[in-house]
Amino acid sequence: MTSLPETPFAGLGTILVIIPTYNEAENVERIVGRVRAAVPEAHVLVADDNSPDGTGKLADGLAAADEQVRVLHRKGKEGLGAAYLAGFRWGLENGYDVLVEMDADGSHQPEELPRLLTALRSADLVLGSRWVPGGAVVNWPKSRLLLSKGGSTYSRLMLNVPIRDVTGGYRAFRKETLLGLGMDQVASQGYCFQVDLAWRAVKAGFKVAEVPITFVEREHGASKMNRGIVAEALWRVTAWGVSDRVARLTGKR
Repeated sequence: MTSLPETPFAGLGTILVIIPTYNEAENVERIVGRVRAAVPEAHVLVADDNSPDGTGKLADGLAAADEQVRVLHRKGKEGLGAAYLAGFRWGLENGYDVLVEMDADGSHQPEELPRLLTALRSADLVLGSRWVPGGAVVNWPKSRLLLSKGGSTYSRLMLNVPIRDVTGGYRAFRKETLLGLGMDQVASQGYCFQVDLAWRAVKAGFKVAEVPITFVEREHGASKMNRGIVAEALWRVTAWGVSDRVARLTGKR
């Protein structure tokens, strides 16, 4: 029997790229195709929140044509965090070893995924980082740049985590890492969800690595960023930081 050639990331086990969608009809086919081209051995899970623009139906067509693409249909829009948690649970239940977070709009470039997976060989969680040397952001107004970089810096200092890009959402987890994060206790959404998981990983003693990425602002569709997401992140991070400091001072940590 002839053995099949080993793929570049075979040592990591099976890989699942989770792509949450809500009204991403203009992007879903393009992003799935780019993922499949960048890392052919990876499987893709489109987690669609019952998009009224037909994104879920388009994803079903991709799944019908490619056995490495799956679709998780959710009842409605519940937020980014809930979509990723559902995707993580699906991936773990189906035996995947590596689970990747990736936006549907192309801001996370699939062509950079091999960089994250390579770094995962010696880490438990790898973050695609805009704010380490070599990282960059394309097509953002200065106000958005300051908001994102400032939010990441505030979270890093408030929570005392050695991570430059705490709010970024391009990530690769080992399954053991996710299992050790206490996902059942995660209730945060949006960018705050990303801060929550990174902080949990550091507190649990997992090795977290950052690799530079170039974040490209979406060309099609509307951004999901809004004031509510920013407000939630601010108050939750502040509350976590204050609680952690109190626990340290009282010895209850």
